[in-house]
Amino acid sequence: MAVYSYPPDTAGMVLAAHEVGLRPKMFGGGMVGLQFASLLTKLGPKLNGIVNYDFWVPEPTLRFPGIEDFLQRYQAKASSAGVDPLGHYLPPWAYAYLQVLGQAIEATKSLDQQIVADYIRKAEFDTIVGKVRFGSNGEWLQSRVLQVQFQGIETTDIEQFKQPGKRVVLYPEKFKSGTLIYPYSKAKIQ
Repeated sequence: MAVYSYPPDTAGMVLAAHEVGLRPKMFGGGMVGLQFASLLTKLGPKLNGIVNYDFWVPEPTLRFPGIEDFLQRYQAKASSAGVDPLGHYLPPWAYAYLQVLGQAIEATKSLDQQIVADYIRKAEFDTIVGKVRFGSNGEWLQSRVLQVQFQGIETTDIEQFKQPGKRVVLYPEKFKSGTLIYPYSKAKIQ
């Protein structure tokens, strides 16, 4: 069952699926909100088996230089700033984009937008999310959208989501950290 939803509907779909005992072979898709601590801790074990997209999760295959330090600094300030306390979804890539821009400005010694943009489309950048390259159209040369499956979630405690093995990377193969549990009903009871 494919679900494409925004946070309130995402939470509603997961809760409804459990309430009615939904048993599709697969469940998930493009469910916005399952990347944020507020829904992770609200839904806890009800997430098991769901396959969804993400951009960064704490799996060993995504532990690039600088990411741990970045997340420690981010998480130390997140609560008082009123933002997502995990910071896994958007902050790593936002910071990485600034790293790309900084490296491009430093390499070109220019603030001219065209010169910097041309450089960005040709170079490879070392960032906290790994090596990044862009194509001639300005998009990622290779997609970095992850497909993850929620596995082994036991409680609604936020600390478990800082550990590997809870959002296992299934795709892209380069970053795969585990195996799909199939069908959904089997993963649901793990």
